[in-house]
Amino acid sequence: MPLKPNSATIFAYQVGFGDCFLLRFDYPDKARHVLIDFGTTGLPAEAESDQLLKIAVDIQEKCHGQLDAVVATHRHADHISGFATKKDGKGSGDVIRALKPTVVVQPWTEEPNLGVNAQGPADAHDTGQQFKHALTSMHHVAQQLLNLIDNESKPFSSAITAQLRFIGTDNLANKSAVENLATMGASQCYVFHGSASGLEKILPGVTTHVLGPPTLRQSEKISRMTSTDKDEYWQIQLKRVIADTAVAGNGVPVFPDQVAAPGGKLPMTVRWLANRVKESRGEQLLQIVRSLDKQMNNTSVILLFETATKKLLFPGDAQIENWQLALSKEKYQKLLADVDVYKVGHHGSRNATPRSMWQKFAKKGLAGKKNRMTSVLSTKPDKHGQVESGTEVPRATLLKELASQTTLHSTHALASGKLYEEIFIQF
Repeated sequence: MPLKPNSATIFAYQVGFGDCFLLRFDYPDKARHVLIDFGTTGLPAEAESDQLLKIAVDIQEKCHGQLDAVVATHRHADHISGFATKKDGKGSGDVIRALKPTVVVQPWTEEPNLGVNAQGPADAHDTGQQFKHALTSMHHVAQQLLNLIDNESKPFSSAITAQLRFIGTDNLANKSAVENLATMGASQCYVFHGSASGLEKILPGVTTHVLGPPTLRQSEKISRMTSTDKDEYWQIQLKRVIADTAVAGNGVPVFPDQVAAPGGKLPMTVRWLANRVKESRGEQLLQIVRSLDKQMNNTSVILLFETATKKLLFPGDAQIENWQLALSKEKYQKLLADVDVYKVGHHGSRNATPRSMWQKFAKKGLAGKKNRMTSVLSTKPDKHGQVESGTEVPRATLLKELASQTTLHSTHALASGKLYEEIFIQF
């Protein structure tokens, strides 16, 4: 008789603003464990600084020293910072590495040998969008933005500065975590829409569908922000940020032979204009960094785990450009219609739960509905976006809908000191 799981347990860890989910599939012979993401860019206020190490040790205990698979949906810090190692070998990433996962799954854009002109995996000499190179340029933009904030005295309002720092930090390369993921495990699997997941042998009796990200051949929508005409979009933005830093007094002045007067010496009657210009400059930089953030989210791995009786959807931070290819196909529309468990995309942002998909979820409904849909959310309020502009994460309207139409489990509702929430799914 073919081996198949009879139940699953999701351990949703308290990482604040980030994702960390340990999936345990219970088989008659043994349990198998898959870790999906491990990172944060904002721990809960009451959490201690070694929270990620505590989580890594707890994962070690739960899987009895052996992880079957690691999935890193994309390289944002709030999804992979926990994989970072330390020189003394006592980092959270060192603990996970010692669990010797059989396979590590990442998006195709992370393949080390990918050529700069690649449109998909292993296309080292293909012509087209220089997408992977653009991703690298994004990290330089993020670093320059942080340099601007750190080196200039009060360049913007506290609200704009906080947003720039938060999103900029999330988009730094996090070299230690990236290198650890690229070298841990017995095998590496770089996935894209419709490809094998790499989990086939790990999870017998479970079909794991890879819905995203698409390659550039499959959908150029994921690369909309990477180029403008013949120039690389992110190289252009990098030049803009460096120039902006110079204007602010942190680099070579635009007019080196002219005397520069600090804003504080402006007549009182026109200082309001200086403040307006400063805030306008901050808003422009926010547009750049938000574009950067969106682009990286569009490389997210989207996995749908299908058993004989249940479906579990884990979409990372995938946004609409990433989703569009899967949602355009009848095959995936039918697969998604009866999802039982939905890991809410991008910490509850408004642009990561496509309305068309949400409307077709057949198992959502009011409390008391038989086989009602379960949703799982990992987030921390007041870290991303603004209520005033309707960009807050988690989005209030989405939270209301999730609470009304699904059985919602959210890490930001966990009691102080609680390390995780445990969600049991009977197959």
